[in-house]
Amino acid sequence: MTAPARRRANPLALAVLVLLLERAMHPYEMAATLRARRKEESIKLRYGTLYTVIESLERSGMIRAKRTSRQGNRPERTTYELTPAGDVELRDWMRELLSTPAKEFPKFEAALSLLPSLPPGEVVGLLETRVEFLKQDIEQILAGLQAAKAQKLAPLFAIESEFRLACLQTELSFVGDLKRRIQKDGCGFLKQWNQWHADRAAKSKRKSS
Repeated sequence: MTAPARRRANPLALAVLVLLLERAMHPYEMAATLRARRKEESIKLRYGTLYTVIESLERSGMIRAKRTSRQGNRPERTTYELTPAGDVELRDWMRELLSTPAKEFPKFEAALSLLPSLPPGEVVGLLETRVEFLKQDIEQILAGLQAAKAQKLAPLFAIESEFRLACLQTELSFVGDLKRRIQKDGCGFLKQWNQWHADRAAKSKRKSS
């Protein structure tokens, strides 16, 4: 009987495996390393979740405790290492993520699918606000990439920032175009859209009077 496929849902678990591929570490060092490398911009990092992930990986045999140590009055720290099973898991997981597109459910996409619930004029204003936030995010990433370049950091180690930049630039172009399409009825439903909200506003007003 074939064993069920392992559920690979938390990128933080993959990050732990990759860190331990480099060397044995304790949880605090893992978190500090991820933050020093700015990986928390791509992988959600919380101490509580990190310890839960480590416990899960240890139970599944992907990692194991190598030693426990204590410095002064600090709590004991357990240093973990990668097991052969964990090595296989991280490589299979990376191959899956890099090779196979997966359907994700971004919040912005969800909002776009429900766009008519707000009046067109309000939507245009909200999209204008989003454009400004996107521009700020793009500027921040560009500054980070410039700083990495000044430090002579190989682009490979900031490649996720390049991907994020490309996504933001594409979104910025899309949002700007969508705003103009709504204003010029390029979506083909502006009259009905406005009328529906006008009717709802009138009905609400009659109920409150």
